[in-house]
Amino acid sequence: MPPRNIQLNEQGRLRHFLTVEGFKRQMLIDILDTAESLSGVVDRSVKKVPLLRGKTIVNLFFEPSTRTRTTFELAAKRLSADVLNINIAVSATTKGESLLDTLYNLQAMHCDMFVVRHAESGAAHFIANHVAPHISVVNAGDGRHAHPTQAMLDMFTIRRVKGDFYPLTVAIVGDIANSRVARSQIHALTTLGVNEVRVIGPKTLIPPAVESLGVHVYHDMSEGLRDTDVVIMLRLQNERMQGELLPSEHEYYQLYGLTEARLAVAKPDAIVMHPGPINRGVEIESSVADGPRSVILEQVTHGIAVRMAVMSMCLGQGMEGGQG
Repeated sequence: MPPRNIQLNEQGRLRHFLTVEGFKRQMLIDILDTAESLSGVVDRSVKKVPLLRGKTIVNLFFEPSTRTRTTFELAAKRLSADVLNINIAVSATTKGESLLDTLYNLQAMHCDMFVVRHAESGAAHFIANHVAPHISVVNAGDGRHAHPTQAMLDMFTIRRVKGDFYPLTVAIVGDIANSRVARSQIHALTTLGVNEVRVIGPKTLIPPAVESLGVHVYHDMSEGLRDTDVVIMLRLQNERMQGELLPSEHEYYQLYGLTEARLAVAKPDAIVMHPGPINRGVEIESSVADGPRSVILEQVTHGIAVRMAVMSMCLGQGMEGGQG
């Protein structure tokens, strides 16, 4: 009998959201459908619903972030939750307090959810294994491992524009080896049943045995982009690279930058995505990033609804399951 998914409670409902890997297709569809039902909140004069009124959500970011932390904070506030942002740089952890000591002190303040970003892979799982039964943990990015809410907002954006996943050919371009986003995207896309997932990049930035995840590898940009429906560009993760993996950013752009000319081999209605932040002139041409095929800003907007969905589903099951 396979081990129970730590992310689910005894009733099979969402408790933590740590990785896309291991979920069945229906759970991902449920997250997308819930996000769809919440997406209209932003159009109201009062941009709030009372789903998490009385709940306290802690943003616990051990790594710098603007877009992700801000969208989590907005999402929590739109669900009427109280939000606590912990500045790790000046917190007690810098004075010698351990991570678990910090967690237990926050638990003692009757918090309900930790949204965690950490430079170490597996940090969110570690925290989820040590929190009290009534607390949920959402992974906002851990090392090279996973960034599940980013992957789900990307899936939401793709479904909004393209409808069904089944006929799609999706290309993920760039620093696959160091990208937690790429790993989460690959798991989400394959679980949702897209026709083909391609990864494109230099050999130094493609992880070994990545084909085992169900993707096709290309080292030539034109071949990889041919007849694709969705092109996802990735940032070069310079902070996670060890050793010289690229001759120069200029040479990388010459071979793997997304230009209007390179995009021409994709399908005429292909869309361009990027999880951000964008490095113009390194992985993407400005005219493409700002052009009619780009849905990059839509991704940011959809991130709020998707994070609202994940938080409400995690804490919603907690309310139903009791919080003794």
